Amino acid sequence: MTPSADWAIAIDIGATKIAGALVDATGTMREQRVRPTLAGADGEDLVWPQLGALIDDLSAVAPGALAGVGIGSAGPLDLVAGTVSPVNIPAWRAFPLVEHVRRQAGLPVRLAGDGICAAVGEHWLGAARGVDDVIVIVVSTGVGGGIIQLGRLHQGRSGNAGHIGHMVVDLDGEPCPCGGRGCVEAMSSGPSMVSWALRQGWRPPGSASTAVELAASARAGDPVPVAAFQRAARSLAAGITSVAAAGDLTDAVIGGGVAQAADVLLPPLRAAIAEYARLDFVRDLRVGVAELGGAAGLYGAAALIHDPARYGGPFPDPAAGQRGGGAVLPRGTSRGVVSS
Repeated sequence: MTPSADWAIAIDIGATKIAGALVDATGTMREQRVRPTLAGADGEDLVWPQLGALIDDLSAVAPGALAGVGIGSAGPLDLVAGTVSPVNIPAWRAFPLVEHVRRQAGLPVRLAGDGICAAVGEHWLGAARGVDDVIVIVVSTGVGGGIIQLGRLHQGRSGNAGHIGHMVVDLDGEPCPCGGRGCVEAMSSGPSMVSWALRQGWRPPGSASTAVELAASARAGDPVPVAAFQRAARSLAAGITSVAAAGDLTDAVIGGGVAQAADVLLPPLRAAIAEYARLDFVRDLRVGVAELGGAAGLYGAAALIHDPARYGGPFPDPAAGQRGGGAVLPRGTSRGVVSS
């Protein structure tokens, strides 16, 4: 990547908050902002007004030229159309996010899933830097992730590659929020772990039934929370090993809120991976902990703008053909990120 003095507006859209910042090509971040992801009644969209105001705010305080807007959004999403349909934002169904942001900011726009942006951030500046073949997993309210192969981001046909949370690891498992059954997320997300522990008789020492309280109880030796983390770890291990075998990966990095309980999650996770990963090319699979915390998605969103050679590329614009050079790709062709 050739360093540039330009700044990117980085946006991270989640179920409860929208974060934004200015990030330059060296990874310097400034002017961080957070706004709530407001839920409107009867399908009213209160999210876009918050996001539009955040973009205006960051544009106004940029200390130099702006190179573009990078966005990590909860999904699913459709990179060809530039639309998003986040599960936890009911007002946004096939919402034309790229076009809205392009008109608001007057800048090039690149979009990726929030888990993918977290993976890009960790690969650019965090725990996965210098690793060519890695999956970065975000374990929090849900379970998502992104894949780097041969040193480049792999997003897949629709931009949803790396969605490890919806790999099926238990054929007769519990229902998942996605509508399926037996997914990694149904056993390994924070809420899923807490729900299972409560059904097994765990009672948190305080009034809150959260993954933080669950981890504290596990550290204190309470057998039910210990079992909850072991169960989650085995589910994650099955997913990680499967992805590593399919993609010939060497590393996995665990991030998200549940990763803050790495002391109780990683030992059973590594033990389960050692049990599952028996083929020579996955036997030495390394597992680490993310370094960038909640800022990983913002760094990754900025990297979409600053380093498209690794993390993006020309992408068909359904409204106006191809912008920014390159041929329009036929349906079924491997694609990069939305670009203007």
